[in-house]
Amino acid sequence: MNDKITIHTEGTPNPNALKFVLNKTIVEKGSCNFPNKEKAKGSPLALKLFELSSVEEVLFGKDFITITKSQNALWESIYDKAIETISKHVESGKPIVVTTEEKVQKSGRSDVEEKILEILDSQIRPAVASDGGDVIFDSFQDGVLKLHLQGSCSSCPSSVMTLKAGIESLLKKQIPELKEVISI
Repeated sequence: MNDKITIHTEGTPNPNALKFVLNKTIVEKGSCNFPNKEKAKGSPLALKLFELSSVEEVLFGKDFITITKSQNALWESIYDKAIETISKHVESGKPIVVTTEEKVQKSGRSDVEEKILEILDSQIRPAVASDGGDVIFDSFQDGVLKLHLQGSCSSCPSSVMTLKAGIESLLKKQIPELKEVISI
């Protein structure tokens, strides 16, 4: 059995975020976002990545890790250490995420909310994940959909364009009740 991890990187629309793609599933469903070291307590790997200088955010997707660095840092000072940290941890077999602070699913969602969630999961989240990010449903009220942008999307210069021209435009075509999409 070969437990050797291979990692390749992909750029993202955010110049301060890099997507590290592994040949292994990291998160079975959804994503785990760690916007800072304090929020990473449930992930031994995220904590190790935050020990690298200039790492500001870590997002785990199905088979990738997006690392967002501080604006003034150079990737050359982080890249090799990030690859080494990820490889050693994953090959060790130690858990990547021990606990997550997932929100409890709200029961009694409306038909419109269910349709929004279905479109997010089937069409939008896979596209955003390809750029190293994720989009999480927060709420839908009075025609306003609130979403959390995570990973490379959270601090990306083109996130407003993604939100308005991409997500909002697509959802408005399929959900007449939708007036606006905002990021929180």
